[in-house]
Amino acid sequence: MIVRIMGDGQVKLADSHFAELNALDDELLTEMESGDGPGFRATLTALLDKVRELGTPLPDDSLEPSELILPAPEASLEEVRELLSDDGLIPG
Repeated sequence: MIVRIMGDGQVKLADSHFAELNALDDELLTEMESGDGPGFRATLTALLDKVRELGTPLPDDSLEPSELILPAPEASLEEVRELLSDDGLIPG
């Protein structure tokens, strides 16, 4: 799956990594619902760092369609809320 981190480029990520990412996504959703700003920031950073760690970066000039778009590292709680689906940021 091709994943875009807004403002940070794209990575190719194997589907096998999504269980691990969903655990962080669930934690992020809980923190957002409770209004835990510091927890939200730490978990968003951890989620994006994990995507970068597990994914293979695509070249900057690559024009692959993104199947999943994640917020920028500096995104606010409100901005991330707008990107959420019923499953959170990551489907599944």
